[in-house]
Amino acid sequence: MRITLVGSRHFGVTTLAMLRQRGVDIVRVVVADADDRLAASARAAGIEVAVQADPKLVVASEIADGTDLIVTAHSHARISREALAAARLGGIGYHPSLLPRHRGIAAVEWTIREGDPIAGGSVYHLADRMDAGAIAAQEWCFVKKGETARELWERALAPLGQKLLGEVVDYAKAHNALPGKPQDEQFATKAPSLS
Repeated sequence: MRITLVGSRHFGVTTLAMLRQRGVDIVRVVVADADDRLAASARAAGIEVAVQADPKLVVASEIADGTDLIVTAHSHARISREALAAARLGGIGYHPSLLPRHRGIAAVEWTIREGDPIAGGSVYHLADRMDAGAIAAQEWCFVKKGETARELWERALAPLGQKLLGEVVDYAKAHNALPGKPQDEQFATKAPSLS
């Protein structure tokens, strides 16, 4: 299984480590910023790093040749249709909500703002519309009373993302395909930036 990892920051680094433990071939890491800690971790592991020409978009030429699967981990860039077509199985990403609820950049913050008693994470197929692709894996967790978005992310949602991404990668390796169930659009809500 040859993977191109697109991401950033701490979640990107922990995803890189999780994938390396699963015995997949990480052929390239794509970052928006050459100085990002994910880029440094990839270089230290001897993995090729590509820096996006446009921080908001990943294009086909930035995906390594022979990629089976694109995995995104804390990437705020859209993966172009051509880039997805360059990978045999397309791409997956982790979103820290029970999709289709809280689609958008501030899902964890909206979970807290809305007073949701239950949160969760979704691994979904990357698609043209943001956070709208089929669900490959999903799991829920409780939100503690008084918990901040950052506390919820660090306690429950980031570790859940690692677990779910790992399970979907294992499934893809074993079945040469991705699981997927369409999202129910009637329950979709937006989670735009709060700043």
